[in-house]
Amino acid sequence: MSINKVLITGNLTRDPELRQTATGFPVLGFGVAVNDRRKNPTTGEWEDYPNYIDCTMFGTRAQSISQYLSKGSKVAIEGKLRWSQWERDGQKRSKIEVVVDEIEFLSSRNGAGAPAAPAYNAAPAYASAAPAAPMVNTAVYDEDIPF
Repeated sequence: MSINKVLITGNLTRDPELRQTATGFPVLGFGVAVNDRRKNPTTGEWEDYPNYIDCTMFGTRAQSISQYLSKGSKVAIEGKLRWSQWERDGQKRSKIEVVVDEIEFLSSRNGAGAPAAPAYNAAPAYASAAPAAPMVNTAVYDEDIPF
C-alpha cells in the first residue's frame, strides 16, 4: 500500500494564474511558500528557510476560488504530489507539484485576519462530506466519573 497525501499551510508567492486546457477545462496554478525551521550551525539560532511549492487545482471549483486568492494570501492545502516531466529546447525538465483536493482560506482578501470564505473542498462533486458534529458540552467534573 502507498499513500500520497500532502498537508501544507503557507502564503501564496504570486497571484494565481487561471488558464484552460484545449477542451476548455479550467486549471488554476499558484505557488505557496512554507517555512522550514532549522538551527543555524554557525550562530546556533533557529532560522526559517522557505520552501516554494507549485500547486495546481482543476475544474470549476478552481475557477470559482481564483477570485478569492492573491499574492500573500494565507491558505491551508490538502492534496497529493504529482511528478511531471517534459522536454523544452532539447533539455529534459521535471517538477513535483501538489494537486489540490481541498483548500481553506486562512486570511481575508483585505488581510484583516478573518477568513474571506469558508473552506473549499475541491474533491469531485460526487464525494459527499460528512455532516458537522453537533456542539456538545464536554466539561467533565470529578463527581461525573463513576470510579
